[in-house]
Amino acid sequence: MMMTTPLSHHLLSVVASLLVAMLLGLAAPARAQTVVVMVNGEPITEYDIEQRTKLNLLSLHKQSPRNEVINELIDEKVKIKEAKRFGVDPTSSDIEQAYVQMSSRMRISVDQLTKSLESQGIRPETLKTRIKADMVWGSLVRGRYKERLQIGEKDVAERVQAEGGDTTQQADAFEYKMQPVVLIVPHGASPSAMELRQKEAETLRARVQTCDEANAYFKSIANAAIRDPVIKTSADIPANLRKLLDDTPIGHLTPPEMTKQGIEMVVLCGRKPTTIDTPKRKEMREKMYTEKYIKTSNAYLEEIRKAAMIEPDSWKNRSP
Repeated sequence: MMMTTPLSHHLLSVVASLLVAMLLGLAAPARAQTVVVMVNGEPITEYDIEQRTKLNLLSLHKQSPRNEVINELIDEKVKIKEAKRFGVDPTSSDIEQAYVQMSSRMRISVDQLTKSLESQGIRPETLKTRIKADMVWGSLVRGRYKERLQIGEKDVAERVQAEGGDTTQQADAFEYKMQPVVLIVPHGASPSAMELRQKEAETLRARVQTCDEANAYFKSIANAAIRDPVIKTSADIPANLRKLLDDTPIGHLTPPEMTKQGIEMVVLCGRKPTTIDTPKRKEMREKMYTEKYIKTSNAYLEEIRKAAMIEPDSWKNRSP
């Protein structure tokens, strides 16, 4: 008969603990992959729900109820399948590009966005799946219901009038003809070089009196460029830039601004009153379009969701 010692007891305890830990470790992924609901034959797992809950908490700064998360994931499955039925199926490179653009809008690098997600226990693929669903659904709704989403100018005018009218008089809406110009400053240039370029820009502002003069000067100056003319209305331009253009005499340059390219200015080649649009009308048009889009999108989603195969039966209808 083998005698046990305190040491052997200790070893047995350690081995037992390791076995328990291994079993728990093996059980966790299995539990995480438990299928909660099937949508058109595709599973939504506990892990999917957990991931989306974390993503919503990060983006919305609040805890989403479990039933809302499940419904969100169901909607995405339905949207992606419906879009694919009509040939709207972006490639992985399309999704990656959208992911890059999102990081750019957040003013961070792609690596920083990925690390930010991972620090919260979120896989980048979780965000990419949501990006894909939003991308395909927007394209599908706008493509299938293009005519229904159109906004008539008469309807815009009536809505503006009904909500208090346009406080901006038609004479205050302008069409601007502009030419962007730049004095190029190399990356990493010394402060003295930047100051010299700034002084050059101020000298040109005092000298240029017409667009023709601006073209002649900027085409002859080293490390400078003048772009093709662009035409914008008041509705297309932010209020601070509108004021800047309204304060600039025709043919003159706007105050210089330091950008990544160098010292940039705009030559104002023309400014004339227009009744094409006003900031208020543009704002109202966008508001009305958004209202129509949401209404159309919701009705379409409800229609295809009813036709979808969703199991178990308890998830065929949205929870309140």
